[in-house]
This record gives sequence, structure tokens and C-alpha cells, in this order.
Amino acid sequence: MAGDPHASTAGVSNAARVGVGRRLPRAARREQILAAATKAFAKAGFVATSLDEIARTAGVSRVILYRHFESKADLYRAVLDRARVRLTAAVQGPEFSAASVDDLVAAAADDPAAFRLMFRHAAREPEFSDEMERHRGEMVALAHRQLARAIRDRAWSRWAAELAPTVAIEAVLAWLDVGQPDRDSAPERVRQTIAGVIAAARRR
Repeated sequence: MAGDPHASTAGVSNAARVGVGRRLPRAARREQILAAATKAFAKAGFVATSLDEIARTAGVSRVILYRHFESKADLYRAVLDRARVRLTAAVQGPEFSAASVDDLVAAAADDPAAFRLMFRHAAREPEFSDEMERHRGEMVALAHRQLARAIRDRAWSRWAAELAPTVAIEAVLAWLDVGQPDRDSAPERVRQTIAGVIAAARRR
């Protein structure tokens, strides 16, 4: 109804909520777009997600989106880079340790969409599968450097190195999928799954 103060207030609230009309610093606007794109890509995938949808979710125009990213592929790669940087920062140290599992679970809980995108969806996208396979190779190499010291049989240490990172990631993904139950005990449960792989590799 014309002149309704509540309607006017609602309009202002909606605009504030999505950030329409606000001038943000370039870095802040870029982060806003990346956060929106992460959720959109994790929900529908690379092919099915349009730039128009991402722009609407971020509360910006398509023109503004193109000021930050040249294409949808450029945006997707930036989303993956953001997820990788944030995960690396969360999991401290050059080597993966028991304490790293706590950091891994915390990072997944903090941004489930980014975690799912990086470890579940991106590898299924043909344009990005090679990149994600290289990332997996880095995790396997790191695991092998550590497990080779604990598992004498070289073949079984390589087997454990191939399997342990996958088990850890899948355990965290499954934890997200079932609603993040009992967060305090989740890291220890993930550690137990990794320990099972190591114990199997050391078995004689």
C-alpha cells in the first residue's frame, strides 16, 4: 500500500541484506562474490550455475561481477583458490598431525560449502579435474613422507598413503552430511578411521 511505513522499511532491510546499492571496497566486494559463488557452485555445480544467479545471490549486478572476474571459469578457479588458501591456513604446519584433524574439522564446519566444493564437486568437473588430481597427489606425497617412517613395508606404506587422505576427507564430508553431530568428539572419530588404515598397513 502506498505510504505504508512498514513496506518502506522492509524494502530498505532487503536492500541492506543483499548489499544492493552499497559501495564496498574492492577486496570486500570480491569476497562477497566469492562467498556467494562458493555456495551456488556447491549446490548446483559448475555447468548448471549461471553468473546471473551468482550475481543475484551476491546482491550485485552482472556488470560488477565482470569487473572482478573475466568468466565463469575464472570465478570458479578463484573460488577453489580461496578454499585452498583458507584450508591451508586453518591446518597449520608443514606436516599432517593428529592435531591437524581438529583444524580440518573446524575448517569444514566453518565453511561447509567450500569444503564440499573442493573435495567432492571440483574433481567431477572436467575443466578442473586435472588441477584437483594434482592437489590430491600433493596430499598423498605428504602422507607418504610421514607414513613411510611408521610402516616398514614399502608397498603397504604407499597403499596407506593413497588411502589415508581419502579416508580423512570422506570421514569429514560424511560428518557434514549427517548434520555435524557431536563436534567435540568428531576429530577423534576421524583420527580413529585414519588409525585403522595405518593399523591395517602395518599388519603382518
